[in-house]
Amino acid sequence: MGDDKTILVVGTYDTKDDELNYLGDCIRGQGGKARSMDVSVLGDPSVPTDHSKHEVAEAGGSSIQAAIDSGDENHAMQIMAEGAAALALRLYREGKIDGVIVLGGTMGTDLALDLCAALPLGVPKYVVSTVSFSAMLPPERLAPDIQMILWAGGLYGLNSVCKSSLSQAAGAVLGAARAVEAPRRDKPLIGMTSFGKTVLRYMVSLKPALEERGFEVAVFHATGMGGRAFEGLAAEGAFACVFDFAPQEVGNHLFGSGISAGPDRMSNAGARGIPQLVAPGCYDLVDFVGWQAAPERLKDRETHAHNRLLTSAVLDPDERREVARAICGKLADAKAPVAFLLPLEGCNEWDREGADLHDAEGLVAFCDEIGAACPQNVALHRLEAHINDADFSDAALAIFDQWVAEGVVKK
Repeated sequence: MGDDKTILVVGTYDTKDDELNYLGDCIRGQGGKARSMDVSVLGDPSVPTDHSKHEVAEAGGSSIQAAIDSGDENHAMQIMAEGAAALALRLYREGKIDGVIVLGGTMGTDLALDLCAALPLGVPKYVVSTVSFSAMLPPERLAPDIQMILWAGGLYGLNSVCKSSLSQAAGAVLGAARAVEAPRRDKPLIGMTSFGKTVLRYMVSLKPALEERGFEVAVFHATGMGGRAFEGLAAEGAFACVFDFAPQEVGNHLFGSGISAGPDRMSNAGARGIPQLVAPGCYDLVDFVGWQAAPERLKDRETHAHNRLLTSAVLDPDERREVARAICGKLADAKAPVAFLLPLEGCNEWDREGADLHDAEGLVAFCDEIGAACPQNVALHRLEAHINDADFSDAALAIFDQWVAEGVVKK
């Protein structure tokens, strides 16, 4: 029953030997295999691990002695984090592990984020942490499919409370390794960004149309983590083309929202030479965490509460011009063709004539600024349409079909 699945168990075996060995025992007790990796610096485990701290440091191009000599725990752990990430990726590529579980406090969690981010989407990744789901974990460092559980009551030594968390985590990562259906690469993949059908609807017609053309389509919810997953795959070169029609995370980051996909949002496809179809879905809104105060720059703006988690602030005309310049700046260095589809009648369902959040002056300001700031490498297509109209989707497909015919998009 899946006893061929091997889980890499990672942690500081000098101080958390009992807990890490308990994790390994739980995995083996369920018919799996465990492979141990020690990321300690000063001490040693009670019994040798499969991958020693010396091997970990060397995998990152350094040494344990260099970590010790640094005299700084932060620098030392970064040496180990770099090595652990490199070694874990190598073990996965060699077919020696099927998933990973990392145990730690703040130090171990810091390392865990680097290690998990190094592994491809679809590799089960579980972090048992004293700070799981904490606000100190920046969204841009979270692997898209990372799993976390609070290491409750386990800071020092085993007990029935922490065993509950540890055993759950062991079962979860082994179960995931047995059940996961890793992403296939048998069809060229299209990456598309959007929101729910209430506000943006183009994916309803575009997805089946692209699938009929022989492409697989993955639609990413552009609310921070979705954008991170999209950018991560773009950085790997996983997409044949992107339909980046909801770049609102660019504005979120620009205005200091916690709902950010990081500073490299809308940069990786261009850097990897992936053709881009771009449109400004929801450009006029900045999302922020609904149960927190609005970002300082947006305190006096009209807002729309989508739910208790997410609230959107409506940008004024000058702020929309700022977003337009930021988007154009992101596209200026693209190494493949870029088509910018600019719907002149609105860019989300609330931004339609007669709708509650429509601002005709703001829309004109944004469109004018796009025209002024659009870099020479970007083909600008002004459309007498709303982003949710069939004419918009038809225009996108026409450009895409031309790119396929010209060999810009590879099948």
